[in-house]
Amino acid sequence: MADNESVATSHEPQDDPLNDLSDEEIQRQLEELLHGNDVLNNETGMFEKYLKRVEPSMTGTAAVISTPLPSQSTPDTSRSMRKRSKSKGGGGDRHLRLTAEQKCDIAQREIEELREEIEQLKEESEKVIDNNKAVMEEADARFAELKKSSYEFDRDVLKAAHASRTGRVVAEKVIRYFEDRIRARDALIEKLRLKNSTLKVQKKKLNLQLKQKEEMGEVLHEVDFQQLKIENSQYLEKIDERNQDLLRLKLMSGNTLQVLNSYKKKLHTLTMESDRLRSEISSRDELLSKIDIETETVEEERTKAEELNRKLRQQLEDFKVPEVVEYVQEKADLDELQKTVKSWERKVEIAEMAFKTNHKTWQQMRSTNEQTHQWGLMT
Repeated sequence: MADNESVATSHEPQDDPLNDLSDEEIQRQLEELLHGNDVLNNETGMFEKYLKRVEPSMTGTAAVISTPLPSQSTPDTSRSMRKRSKSKGGGGDRHLRLTAEQKCDIAQREIEELREEIEQLKEESEKVIDNNKAVMEEADARFAELKKSSYEFDRDVLKAAHASRTGRVVAEKVIRYFEDRIRARDALIEKLRLKNSTLKVQKKKLNLQLKQKEEMGEVLHEVDFQQLKIENSQYLEKIDERNQDLLRLKLMSGNTLQVLNSYKKKLHTLTMESDRLRSEISSRDELLSKIDIETETVEEERTKAEELNRKLRQQLEDFKVPEVVEYVQEKADLDELQKTVKSWERKVEIAEMAFKTNHKTWQQMRSTNEQTHQWGLMT
């Protein structure tokens, strides 16, 4: 084992370029190599398919040459093949490699073949679907007919054809029912036969018209079909372009609708704000009118107060202070008058009290006089 390991390590190169790379770079290079291998496998499969279709006889020899036998793939042979490929790779690849134009041509032909296969598969699948639909419709019609026949048999024979005495089904009614069914079936067969004969006559007429068109040269040839296919492909490309334009316009309309909705929301908020400001402005106008009215009233009161103040100032300017003796005399007179008012008020209170007592005694006397007068009348 040690000798084998030493031999294996002796064959390995001294300077490995992978030692200088990190794990991420090695992983990235590995992914790139795997992607390149997938692309090459797809190209190889496409080229093999094209070669099988163009030259079927070359596919066997090409496969034998391209794939070496597993028993012959030893390390020495692989090493010698690598050396040989390095030494002769330039001349062999120069003759075996395809140009980019040839690759594009092959890819275009394969795409066309795939489209034709897809169209053929679509036609075949549509035929199968149509056949299955026809079979299902026929089965449904047959099932409905059988269900109807069973219902009619139960109604006309099993329920209505019972004998009242024995309780068994009357054979004459059963035979009559089947004879009616056979006559109806014969009538249907005759109707279908007549329809078939008319369809045969129409088919003959159409065949004659087709032959006349072929003789007149109005029948479409293969070239016309190819031209129609080309025009169909062109129209399909135009339809795809129009679909792309329609999708782009839909996206634009969606974006425009979003912007319009945002502007609508802004307009709604601004409208509400405008209504609020209008109501506030109207309330402020009312308040301003009230303030103007109050200002006018205050101005009037101010003018009146100024006039009164002016008069009072004038009186104050015209006022002369009396003498002290006059003031004392006036004060003494005021005191005398106050005392006189108090004495008169006391007299009035006494008079009122006397009036109340006299009025009370008068009321009592009046009531006694009335009572005596009533007693006198009664007696």
